[in-house]
Amino acid sequence: MTADTRAEQETDAAASTSPEEQLRAQDPVSVARRLEAILLVIEEPQSLVALAAAVGSPVAAVRQAVEGLVEDYDGRTGGPRRGFELREVGGGWRLYVRAEHDDVVSEFVNTQAPSRLSQAALETLAVIAYKQPVSRSQVASIRAVNVDSVVRTLLARGLITEAFTDAETGAIHYETTDALLINLGINSLDELPHISPLLEDGADGFDEGIAR
Repeated sequence: MTADTRAEQETDAAASTSPEEQLRAQDPVSVARRLEAILLVIEEPQSLVALAAAVGSPVAAVRQAVEGLVEDYDGRTGGPRRGFELREVGGGWRLYVRAEHDDVVSEFVNTQAPSRLSQAALETLAVIAYKQPVSRSQVASIRAVNVDSVVRTLLARGLITEAFTDAETGAIHYETTDALLINLGINSLDELPHISPLLEDGADGFDEGIAR
C-alpha cells in the first residue's frame, strides 16, 4: 500500500465519522491510552499501520504516540524509567521486559509454574524441537489449536527461546535451549528419536502441517 493510498483511506474513514470521533481519533492522550491497551495484549510485534487500524487513528497520530510512549517508558519525560520498554522488532512494535529484569521475572514465573508440564506443553515442545526454528503460527497449524499460552509457559521455563524475528512478517521463530537437552539427558538434538515411526503418514504428514 502506498502512502497516497493510505492517506486516501484515512481521509475516507474520517469523512464517515462524527466530529467528536475524529477529535478522539487524533487526540494525543486518547491515542496513547488506547495504544497502550492494545500493546498489553498483543503477542507479536505489530506495524504502525496495524496499530493504527486497531485504535482507529491515523498512522501519523499513532507514530507520534509510539514515540511519546518510548520516551515515557525510558524516563525521558520526567517520570521514572519503567521495567519494560516499547521496542521495534522486525518492523513492528511490542512491549518487552528490560534485559536487566529478565532474571527476576524468570524466577517469579518459575515459582508460580507447576512442577510438571501439561500434555499440551509437551506436544508443543515436541513440535518446536523437531521443526525448529519455527513460528508460533506454524506450531499452531501443526497442532490445530492456539498455542500462545503454552509457548509463554515454555519460554518461562527456559526450554525454548526466541531464535529470530522474520523481517517481512514480524513473526518470532523459536528454538529449544540447552535446558531441554539437560532435562532429556541427551547431548544434542540428533539423539532425539526419529519422528516417522510415530506418525501414521510418516514424516511427510508432519511437514504438511507447516505448509497449510
